[in-house]
Amino acid sequence: MGAYSIAEAKAHLSALLEQVARGEVVTLTKRGKPVARIVPAGQLPAKPKLDLVALRKFRADLPVARINSAEMVRKMRAEADGW
Repeated sequence: MGAYSIAEAKAHLSALLEQVARGEVVTLTKRGKPVARIVPAGQLPAKPKLDLVALRKFRADLPVARINSAEMVRKMRAEADGW
């Protein structure tokens, strides 16, 4: 894994992309601190899995709305017109 400044990356982008195509990971830095990583397309990070059980529990624990959303928007608009 190599680390390159953004200026170096601009100057040598084709070479960096060749490294990535060979399976290497390239880190881009700004003032010495990592800001981005270029990884081969096959190594993209997996999306985190949703915890559906926790989501269902969260939704079940939400208070029940007394009015529907359309009525709530009408009420908010009416209140805003009074300003």
